[in-house]
Amino acid sequence: MEYLYAFIIGGIICAIGQILIDTTKLTTPRVLVLFVVTGVLLTALNIYGSLVEIAGNGATVPLTGFGYSLAKGAMEGAGEGFIGAISGGIKSTAAGVAFAIAFGYIIAILFNPKSLR
Repeated sequence: MEYLYAFIIGGIICAIGQILIDTTKLTTPRVLVLFVVTGVLLTALNIYGSLVEIAGNGATVPLTGFGYSLAKGAMEGAGEGFIGAISGGIKSTAAGVAFAIAFGYIIAILFNPKSLR
């Protein structure tokens, strides 16, 4: 059931993003930012943590999960003060950002990217 919940919840999150892109005048970057901010807000309201418990990676892989990780790290680091709140969010998302940059670079080397002119 764990895999089914991950598939359904992750699919719903991604479908919402696709619907927003297709039916509104929001640009793709704005939808992505909206998802990160939504993840942060739902984490602050103690809603997204429950969703992560049910769906696992189905809730943490989409960009709302990135917002969840940022907010969770910031809340955990807030006990150390203002600097802890800032560095907590950075620490909790550093691995994901590093992997995205590294794999993006590797893919750009292996394949010949074309410019968008």
